[in-house]
Amino acid sequence: MPSMTSSTLTRRTLLAASGAASLAVVGGARATAEPSAPGLPRLGELERRHDVTIGLWARNLRTGRELAHRADSRFPICSVFKALAVAALLRGDLVVPDAHVLRRPAHIPPAALLEVSPFVEQCLRDGTVPTVEQLCVATLQLSDNTAGNEVLARIGGPTAVTRFARSLGDTTTRLDRWEPELNSAEPDRVTDTTSPRAVGRTVAGLLTGRSLPRRDRDRLTGWMLGSTTSAERLRAALPPGWQLADKTGGGSYAVNNDVGVAWAPDGTPLALAVMVRSDDPAAVREDTVVAEVGRLCVAELGPGRR
Repeated sequence: MPSMTSSTLTRRTLLAASGAASLAVVGGARATAEPSAPGLPRLGELERRHDVTIGLWARNLRTGRELAHRADSRFPICSVFKALAVAALLRGDLVVPDAHVLRRPAHIPPAALLEVSPFVEQCLRDGTVPTVEQLCVATLQLSDNTAGNEVLARIGGPTAVTRFARSLGDTTTRLDRWEPELNSAEPDRVTDTTSPRAVGRTVAGLLTGRSLPRRDRDRLTGWMLGSTTSAERLRAALPPGWQLADKTGGGSYAVNNDVGVAWAPDGTPLALAVMVRSDDPAAVREDTVVAEVGRLCVAELGPGRR
């Protein structure tokens, strides 16, 4: 069976995450947003150059300084939902209550296999049965679509993600369909959408706040630190020594999302939500756009900026 294990968090990262909770928006503290920051005109230039719409919400969770661009506009959530689905499972939002759900075997019929399911496909090929924990890790680190649907099934389907978001105070994020239909991403669609501010705050709360018990928060953060799908997106924007716990998403209309929390070497946490879409169904996703937005966020909000 393919190896799917948790990433190990450094003590410094855990301390930074705990310390950030008191300053995060989701924790109740408020700070003045600065939408007129010098870097934001560059986003308009990026939009024109690549013929895309960019949504951004970013916050230094230590200083409260914030960047926002179309932060309250709706964008397709795509596979970013997987972070919320796994978090709901960890919290125990299950169809069948089970304190030991992570260690349970998950029998997946071959007919359930979807495209972009490398872990589950390998398990079926090898004739092995993964645990629910392994499915959670594959969902987050590989964005395995079959694993994601298996997690959804255990929490009650797509609408369970919406209920979970509402329970955290997120009145915007919603999920209505399963993989792969939820990635259709037509312009002006309301179903299967969120906003950069809404999902950014929600994910920041899961990773650094009190939305989950500490044990589950640390487990979720460790898994998301091991993401392999953002190497050319936000991870490409980070200087050496930074760490990132994130979840990506992509779909039709060149949808390209990356949402998470990045920690500088000194422990400073930045909440980041970058969402990109096009009005052209034939448009091709460009990861470099997300990376460039990420570099702007690091430059404007990183340690040393006030």
